[in-house]
Amino acid sequence: MALLTPYSKIPELNTATVLLVENEEQFQSRLADAIVQREKDINMNVRLARKLPLPVENSETRPRIDLVVFIVNLMSERSLQAAENSLSYLGSDYFLGKLCFVVTDARCGAVAQERLLSVRRLAASHRCPVICAEHQTEDGVTTTAMRVLTILKVSAGLSPVATTALYLSTFTRCTFPSDFDED
Repeated sequence: MALLTPYSKIPELNTATVLLVENEEQFQSRLADAIVQREKDINMNVRLARKLPLPVENSETRPRIDLVVFIVNLMSERSLQAAENSLSYLGSDYFLGKLCFVVTDARCGAVAQERLLSVRRLAASHRCPVICAEHQTEDGVTTTAMRVLTILKVSAGLSPVATTALYLSTFTRCTFPSDFDED
């Protein structure tokens, strides 16, 4: 069970690879389809996983993964726990702009709000963005796909933006732990 590291393979020209990790696979395939449909200028690879670590058997043929997206359903405690457990299988280089969280069901009841706060704390501790997704409508899936694509292009080096860390700091500026102390 080796760590997943972003720089262990040479990048391919005009190619970006995203790994979508979701324990329950409710939103994962719809988001993958939307990402592939929206991007026409570059070769887009979308890999799906229920959890990390990834199997060692096909690690030689696996492409370089430019962005890891954890999809957390706030109505499920198992979904949050799976994301937390999977983080230990990522190399530290992923915490430098190659990781984000997508949360679903953020508008539901008090339990979801407690879990949303847990995800925000987790993201703030790893300095990565949180995207709230509306997974029940096609427009919501499309909007989420476009946001993930923007982050993916920057993290894969396919965007003219100066640096990944500079770009992603605009997403994480409001989620630092000091914001949570006031709650």
